[in-house]
Amino acid sequence: MLFGDSPLPGLAGIARLAAQSEVLESKRTVRYFEIDCRSVLNRTRPGLPFTWTINPYRGCEFACRYCYARYTHEFMELHESHEFEDRIYAKSNLPPILRRELKRVRATDSIAIGTATDPYQPAERRFLRTRSLLEVFAGQSGLSLSITTKSDLIRRDIPLLRSIASRNRLSVNVTITTLDASLARALEPRAPRPDLRLQTVRALTDAGIPTGVFPNPVMPLITDQEARLDALAKAAREHGASYFGGGLLFLMPSSRRVFLPFVEQHFPHLLRRYQERYESDAYLKGPYRDMLRERLRAIRQRHGLASGGTHVSEEQRFPLFESSQAGLPGAGILRHVP
Repeated sequence: MLFGDSPLPGLAGIARLAAQSEVLESKRTVRYFEIDCRSVLNRTRPGLPFTWTINPYRGCEFACRYCYARYTHEFMELHESHEFEDRIYAKSNLPPILRRELKRVRATDSIAIGTATDPYQPAERRFLRTRSLLEVFAGQSGLSLSITTKSDLIRRDIPLLRSIASRNRLSVNVTITTLDASLARALEPRAPRPDLRLQTVRALTDAGIPTGVFPNPVMPLITDQEARLDALAKAAREHGASYFGGGLLFLMPSSRRVFLPFVEQHFPHLLRRYQERYESDAYLKGPYRDMLRERLRAIRQRHGLASGGTHVSEEQRFPLFESSQAGLPGAGILRHVP
């Protein structure tokens, strides 16, 4: 039971499952729970570069200030901002469910792992939920898979990833928002340093696994400067990356409650601009978006980088994403906004 208490009266669905979850382990500030899993593969809506998503964990210990997925904890009646990174739920019984659900996957479908929460966050060291899924994929053939992570822990699974890649299409997206270690620590307090992520890009590419860097999200007036993005693309290329993404920051209400205080603390001169631009809409559109797209396109061309993995069109590699409550609440289902 959550915190040893009985489930709150009136809870239903995912909120009741969360309240009934068994405590797996606790650290000083983080508690890990196991939550029943009803489905592993979650279908996306049309317009995304992938057909299915998988997120082995609910919540993410990396505590990124901009994370859009914070809203998913609200489905479990967890509304405090810190609970997203301090209450981590490992999904149970994943391999048999995945084996069953893979029968629905067509040859033209693609599966993205880690669209909402990082599949290699610290919980993975203990509970191996992502690895258990990869072991299932290693026995498949003809699938199209991608993994997105900020963690160097993925290096642990390189032999398994090579096995998967030998029979399926696989690419790995390593998210690096900035090369500035101090800024990265402020933005992503518990995530691995940028240099460790670059070393991970090199290790993956040396193993023959197609790998790229996602500088996501690109934050206006914080990480969007051409010099910053160019330096990051150059480092990505030098470490073997074959593509370089670029998705613009968007702020759900749950994200604004965390990100705007971060801006106030570290970039107080930008606070009013962010408040004005994101007050009525989670997405930035219009000339700024067009400018950033062109900037990234020029940077990629300069360094000989593609714009995304093996099965994604350029327009899909520079999306604005909108969360959806369709399907299982908080399952990381996304809708592309053209």
